[in-house]
Amino acid sequence: MTPAELASIIDHTALRPETTEAQIVQLCAEAREFGFGAVCIAPAWVALAVEQLADTQVKTVSVVGFPHGDTLSTLKAFEASQAIAAGAQELDMVIPVGALKSSKDQVVLQDIRAVIGAARQRAGTVVKVILETALLSDSEKVLGCRLAEQGGADFVKTSTGFASGGATVNDVALLRRTVDDRLGVKAAGGIRDLATALAMVKAGASRLGCSSSVAIMQAFTNEPPPA
Repeated sequence: MTPAELASIIDHTALRPETTEAQIVQLCAEAREFGFGAVCIAPAWVALAVEQLADTQVKTVSVVGFPHGDTLSTLKAFEASQAIAAGAQELDMVIPVGALKSSKDQVVLQDIRAVIGAARQRAGTVVKVILETALLSDSEKVLGCRLAEQGGADFVKTSTGFASGGATVNDVALLRRTVDDRLGVKAAGGIRDLATALAMVKAGASRLGCSSSVAIMQAFTNEPPPA
């Protein structure tokens, strides 16, 4: 994998609640400089990011029901439609984790379908379903993958980065085995260095969510990370 190939599958991420406008502008500038595939931001910043990235190939990803996933499905669908209207090209939605753990499969499926229904109002919108793997058993992770696929998702994603843990190589490999090549797998949460990023790709990740993207790319090109 070349540096450019790695950069192209990174969603350069800023989702902390204290993120400022200046930090979003910087995030977009870094995405342009390093050739990241996308920026991943909160819905409130979508319009700004779209404006900042208007002359580039960098996509804008918005989150839905973030970070806990227990928002009402009707509100998730509205949030999705508003993010799309603001220019988001991809959506990363959080499932209702408690419903999955309560064996309420239809609740989870309808939640996914509500967001995807809103997303599909614009052709080509990509939807990633965040399972929050740190909170799930292996059987629940497999079930979550199957519900995401049944619901029409394009990707399954490991984590929000706000739970008790993030992506692991084992979880990425499990998700990849479960969805085969039918869906993409996004690894996110705790990917802070080049070795971890490459390990996730080797395990089967086709997309990476990183807030340490610049340091990862600088390590790949043998440039020292910032002090």
